[in-house]
Amino acid sequence: MASGKKTDSAGPSVSAQEALEFHAMGRPGKLEISPTKPMATQRDLSLAYSPGVAVPVKAIAEDPTRAFDYTTRGNMVAVISNGTAILGLGNLGALASKPVMEGKSVLFKRFADVDSIDLEVDTEDADEFINCVRFLGPSFGGINLEDIKAPECFIIEQRLRELMDIPVFHDDQHGTAIIATAGLINALEITGRDMKTTKLVCNGAGAAGIACIELVKSLGFSPENVILCDTKGVVYQGRTEGMNQWKSAHAVKTDKRTLADAMDGADVVFGLSARGAFTNAMIQSMAKNPIIFAMANPDPEITPEEVAEIRTDAIMATGRSDYPNQVNNVLGFPYIFRGALDVRATTINDAMKVAAARALAELARQDVPDDVAAAYQGMRPKFGPNYIIPVPFDPRLISAIPVAVAQAAMESGVAGRPILDLAKYANELSARRDPIASTLQRIYDRVRRQPKRVVFAEGEEEQVMRAAVSYVNQKLGTAILVGRDEIIRENARHAGVDINKPGIEIINARLSRRNIVYADYLYERMQRKGYLFRDCQRLINNDRNHFAACMLALGDADAVVTGVTRNYSTALEDIRRVIDAKPGHRVIGASIVLSRGRTVIVADTAVHDMPNAEQIADIAEEAAGFARRMGYEPRVAMLAYSTFGHPAGERSERVQEAVKILDKRRVDFEYDGEMAADVALNPRAMAQYPFIRLSGPANVLVMPAFHSASISTKMLQELGGSTVIGPLLVGLNKPVQIVPLNAKDSDIVNMAAIAAYSAGA
Repeated sequence: MASGKKTDSAGPSVSAQEALEFHAMGRPGKLEISPTKPMATQRDLSLAYSPGVAVPVKAIAEDPTRAFDYTTRGNMVAVISNGTAILGLGNLGALASKPVMEGKSVLFKRFADVDSIDLEVDTEDADEFINCVRFLGPSFGGINLEDIKAPECFIIEQRLRELMDIPVFHDDQHGTAIIATAGLINALEITGRDMKTTKLVCNGAGAAGIACIELVKSLGFSPENVILCDTKGVVYQGRTEGMNQWKSAHAVKTDKRTLADAMDGADVVFGLSARGAFTNAMIQSMAKNPIIFAMANPDPEITPEEVAEIRTDAIMATGRSDYPNQVNNVLGFPYIFRGALDVRATTINDAMKVAAARALAELARQDVPDDVAAAYQGMRPKFGPNYIIPVPFDPRLISAIPVAVAQAAMESGVAGRPILDLAKYANELSARRDPIASTLQRIYDRVRRQPKRVVFAEGEEEQVMRAAVSYVNQKLGTAILVGRDEIIRENARHAGVDINKPGIEIINARLSRRNIVYADYLYERMQRKGYLFRDCQRLINNDRNHFAACMLALGDADAVVTGVTRNYSTALEDIRRVIDAKPGHRVIGASIVLSRGRTVIVADTAVHDMPNAEQIADIAEEAAGFARRMGYEPRVAMLAYSTFGHPAGERSERVQEAVKILDKRRVDFEYDGEMAADVALNPRAMAQYPFIRLSGPANVLVMPAFHSASISTKMLQELGGSTVIGPLLVGLNKPVQIVPLNAKDSDIVNMAAIAAYSAGA
């Protein structure tokens, strides 16, 4: 039977009991409502409700657009269904659809930070449904219709779009169409086809099928080359049986009458029907290099294994996650609404859908980062027949698709609030999913203005090569890979990394013309520490950290990043043989912690195990200077288990002494201690000590020992949901950063950018 079954539900196999337990554990269901404003005091309540709430009420009454400023409307989407077409299960009613609608709301939040609420409307009458939804318009910034059977879904969406001034989007139709079209764009490129002459057959005249052929025609397909089929065969001009206005709009003049007739010689076939709809003979009859999208769920019209037995030249996509090229709606709807909401679009039009499809297609052509490879269990996909559609957990989706949608909305005249700086908007979008992004963006921006030569010391490692390519692609400067030329090139070829581009250099330590200079330099530093010249020569020849550090020390590079193949302390020991601390400075490790909208710098997280009072004071100065370079005015709290002498103890006395040392130094930043962490970070706890020197919550925390710093940052990361950058090396005379062992390419690029940023400081 022809249908428009959704494609965002396929995934790893789970048992019925497991699914039920998942939905029942803890609080039943998958959603909860959490306030975004404090509700701890009577004043908070007075502002949130009576009498304070009267002020925004009056403002909105005067100007309805202010609802976007003072309420959740601008980031709120309603997911609405009557349960007449739930997944592939059919008409099970409104209440039975609630788990699916809750799931949809969760996906909106998880992937695009769009708040969403599910509404189940208990009627199968289209007019009643329309009247119910239309009057809910003031509550939401957009309406996502879901699991409504055809043809009622067409009527409902069309009428609501006419009646409402916010986007109304039936995802079963347009979501599938957008993702399938993105894959089709890339499949056409791989097979060298021109869409104006490409012949496409769509089997399935339900919601998704109709939407697919409408979108490919908007993209540029010739209507006479697109044939629609249903359970009764080809939808041709003059046919009367089983027709409706939506099918009739796509009837073609042809003598073909059956699906088999239509597929004979076809270049592309879309399946939005049922298992077994495509036979071996049909697939065999298609043109050379056929493009087959078998999107019925949970079982496709024909499986990739079945197609492989018939021909080897096909490009395939399905709706399932256990095959390559999954047509998954979650690639579309969260990001499409994100872009539409952010420009306050009044509708989601064809231009926005095409823009989303093109942006998805373009993303699949880009080099794949480690985060995406992880979704493939370590297998790194590369643009080609088995990778024409991005995967749902690609972190780049959030900064690519909404931007394209927003731009199309503005260009097509449906945006109520244009975005003037799309590059800035993309950065803000990245920060929604990744709080590191906003902190790092100003670093990246400055490095682009002053590009730097960064040495990637472990140049033979795959993730290091990928990081180097990314560094160059982002116009941050020149990337120098240290290693054996033939090994680097062979590893790059095997991994599919293009290192043959301007801005990437390869240096073999043994063959470098600077080899003897570096050996002399190292020997001069180490000759009174038990090293012979041949020891230094061996280190330069064989140890890339020493070679890279000498490059930096002697001005042949601006910064170094290392650590992928060695633990932190070993890498730091290598670097310190070559590079000293800045005069008058102490080398420390500082981590940036981002949590609940707050950024805090924690020190020392890498170098000093149990610092004495003098060292704690030094660490405070270094951390404060680092905070200033990162753009923050430091408020330094020196932490302990006690607060201002209670309870007393030896370790707290060290911190008290460190405060006295800073007093004598007359430093130019706020500081105080000793204090417990809650006093340092919580204004209410801080208010108990009116004599405290800090003007507000601390943004620099100096730990009393390395172990407490390490434990606290890792605990915040795991239990508190915080994001931690670092530890970052601070205080060296030349910029070096050490990444964690086996770091991902994205982490290496970030550290390289931070090192380059420090080179210009």
